[in-house]
Amino acid sequence: MKYLVSLLMVLSVLSCKNDKTENGLNLPVRPIDTLEVVSEIDTLVILEEVLEAPKTHKEIKAELEAKGFETFDYIDEKTQDTVLMQKYFIAFLKSGAIRTQNEEEAQKLQQAHLAHLGKMYELGYADISGPFGDDGDIRGITIYNVPTLKMADSLANADPMVKAGRLEIEIHPWWAAKGFMLR
Repeated sequence: MKYLVSLLMVLSVLSCKNDKTENGLNLPVRPIDTLEVVSEIDTLVILEEVLEAPKTHKEIKAELEAKGFETFDYIDEKTQDTVLMQKYFIAFLKSGAIRTQNEEEAQKLQQAHLAHLGKMYELGYADISGPFGDDGDIRGITIYNVPTLKMADSLANADPMVKAGRLEIEIHPWWAAKGFMLR
């Protein structure tokens, strides 16, 4: 859908070019200058990117496996579609043994914790993170999109809250369908 919207936007820009006329005739007032040519070339490049075919199931699976991810397929009985499953790692962030920081220290750790999680997301290592809504021992989760438990463990333990002992990490392999979203 987003490709269709982008394509329609590009086409509307192209069709709405401001062709100035003289004396009511459809004659250009001036010749096309270099800037307009570059703009049209840029528009064509954008149009090519919009029209680029999405990757096939086999291409996505091959890319993941080349990076070391574990995958498997199954056929959805209802739709008869092939579903690609990928192994992720879910990290449970649990209350740590060292929770004696004063309010100011705890706030600084929280800011560093959020910055760490934001960086993990930006780099593509984590797909989703968030706290739980109760005040239980498990404080939140992060789902790591990395090929190995060792990598997920290393990234999770690099969190400033974990380093300070305020949080502890418990990681489990977790399978999810590639490309499915939360609703």
